[in-house]
Amino acid sequence: MASEKFQIKVNSQSFELEANALKKSGSLNGESYTLDLLGNAEKGFSLIRNNKSYEVQVLEADYEQKEFLIEIDGQSYQVSAADRFDLLLKDLGMEHLNAVTVNDLKAPMPGLVLEVKVAPGDNIKKGQALMVLEAMKMENVLKAEADCLIKSIDCNIGAAVEKGQVLISFQA
Repeated sequence: MASEKFQIKVNSQSFELEANALKKSGSLNGESYTLDLLGNAEKGFSLIRNNKSYEVQVLEADYEQKEFLIEIDGQSYQVSAADRFDLLLKDLGMEHLNAVTVNDLKAPMPGLVLEVKVAPGDNIKKGQALMVLEAMKMENVLKAEADCLIKSIDCNIGAAVEKGQVLISFQA
């Protein structure tokens, strides 16, 4: 398996990452590294990089947008990643081609509505928190996928919702 290239942004700092998952090695901004992972993302894991261990927790994960909030040894970091396809689309000026127009926010899983952070008529920005949904004893902050206008709130605080249920409608 060949190495994969990524552009990683941690807080406001950018890094060039080349990784070979099978060999557990690569380079970060040209500096070689080796690493190993023990554990899993749901319960936390230890990352061993060049014989030094770090305790890692994934606090929030948006796999579609490739954005994560992680905690390493008690310090939080906002991380975003761009793979070779994202970088190619950006180089060609086509990074917005795969953007999807969303008319509704649907429940990604069954859960309980804990908080609604917006109201009808609100103009919201991509990434803005819309609501908090509790599922499997975890609080999940649901965020806007694009800039839009709130048309209606289609659920109530304290309500149990099913996967796929419309929670918020957006103005077209």
